[in-house]
Amino acid sequence: MQDAPRTWPSYSSIVRADLPYLLGGVALGGFLLGDAALAPDAAPVRALDVALVLVTVAGLAVCRRFPVAALAVVTATMLAFHVRVHAGVSAAFAVLATVYLAAWRGHRFAAALASVVFLVGFLARDVSVASADRAGQQIIERTSLLLGWFVAANVAGLVARQRRAYLQQVEQRAIEAERTREEVALRRAGEERLRIARDLHDSLTHNISVIKVQAGIAVHLARKHEEEPSPALLAIQEASSAAMRELRATLEVLRKPADVDRVGLALVDELAERTRAAGVPVHVTVSGLPPDLPVEVDQAGYRVVQEALTNVSRHAGTATAQVDVDYAPARLTVSVTDDGRATPGQPVTPGVGLRGMRERVTGLGGTLDAAPRDSGGFAVRATFPLDGQA
Repeated sequence: MQDAPRTWPSYSSIVRADLPYLLGGVALGGFLLGDAALAPDAAPVRALDVALVLVTVAGLAVCRRFPVAALAVVTATMLAFHVRVHAGVSAAFAVLATVYLAAWRGHRFAAALASVVFLVGFLARDVSVASADRAGQQIIERTSLLLGWFVAANVAGLVARQRRAYLQQVEQRAIEAERTREEVALRRAGEERLRIARDLHDSLTHNISVIKVQAGIAVHLARKHEEEPSPALLAIQEASSAAMRELRATLEVLRKPADVDRVGLALVDELAERTRAAGVPVHVTVSGLPPDLPVEVDQAGYRVVQEALTNVSRHAGTATAQVDVDYAPARLTVSVTDDGRATPGQPVTPGVGLRGMRERVTGLGGTLDAAPRDSGGFAVRATFPLDGQA
């Protein structure tokens, strides 16, 4: 079995997915530059500082696809930005975002390491410039605040990952439960089919066999006494034989697993060959390129041909059948014609087979025409729409 071809995401889909991260990075970068420019204890913002912020924005823009690399870049640039400008706790915002995302994507060690590196670097910068009386207290307050934020970011990322895993597990369990219900339903349907088949075989088959045997004995005795059997008796013999054949076919279908009963127009030639073996010449013509038909349409087309050829064998007498299958982009047309004994104007008495064909075709939005031909014989024509229009 060949592996399914891998579908790569398009460039536009990647851009759409990364756009929220890019916009968030731009907003955060603007906030960092504005805060550094307005803070009274911050150093002047120079070109290199702007470059560091732009690199941070770029790291945030790609953090969805490259969380570890973006985490390393953002941590390094924000530490450098804080060392140069002394931006304060605002320099930690971008790092917090990437720490959360890395933890959410399962990179717990990288997220914890980046948190520790940034906190140590931030603390070392504050300690190196501490000189005022209240500097120690400010360092403790800032360090405690950042420590709480980074712990919260790591924990929130882990919780979000666990929640996503839980939701995926619940969804998988729901899919598995649905599949199990379908399997149970199919098994029960198969058991019901077998039960019906056994009941039909034990009761109806026996009774029809008795009728067939008794009718055969009566015909044999009449001919033995050089008497012509009555038409009613011959009709009973023929009808009982036909009923036995149909009942055996029905029992075979009932006993067959549902997933084995796969028939379609690709088997029309085999169907025609079986009909020829029964004594009816059949010609098959296929026009157009066979498309990927819906399973229901493919099976319905086959059943129409099957039933029509069965009717030719039973009712047309000495006749030749013509099967035409026409594949068109918007429709499928299946027709079976014969040159049998049906005459124009002869009323058509719909039997079970013809009614079943019509129900099968109209149930799929198609049309069925079954009537004697002007030139003699009978014609069955079924048209199935393939574009949703009859």
